[in-house]
Amino acid sequence: MHCPFCQNSDTRVIDSRVSEDGATIRRRRECEACGERFSTLETVELKLPMIIKSDGRRDQFDARKLRQGFDRALQKRPVSEEQIEAAVRAVVHQLRMSTEREIASRRVGEFVMAELRKLDHVGYVRFASVYRAFEDVADFREELDRLEHDLPGEGQLPLLGAEIVPIDRHAEKKKR
Repeated sequence: MHCPFCQNSDTRVIDSRVSEDGATIRRRRECEACGERFSTLETVELKLPMIIKSDGRRDQFDARKLRQGFDRALQKRPVSEEQIEAAVRAVVHQLRMSTEREIASRRVGEFVMAELRKLDHVGYVRFASVYRAFEDVADFREELDRLEHDLPGEGQLPLLGAEIVPIDRHAEKKKR
């Protein structure tokens, strides 16, 4: 490690400490030539796969874009920052575990939808409407029916003051 003050290449580590989350190591160093002290941070660098866009372009994975997608889908929804961060970490973990050098953006979108589905059904439908390019109300209805079918009895809390009433979709269709 070069000294940032005199550019000497001989520095020694005086102290090392692991961060609370265990993801970084802070090292206190001293330059052998000028005696100045400075700190360095050591982190693991893992290469995430390249993202293949639908038009064939390849982009570096960008966690900020991932977070923005979650933020847009969950805007004004009762989901904490901690829950969103955990969901982002879960998607990044899935990408790391894929061991692929390249991954289709569609697959990343599926990872995001799976996490949103666990967090907030409204956020999930918002994201799905853009991700799957819903063209009309029928597309929304189809996705809501699929969500309702896949998650029986596991729905979210009703709106304040709303009464929980089971909906029989088949009876509604027969009336029409």
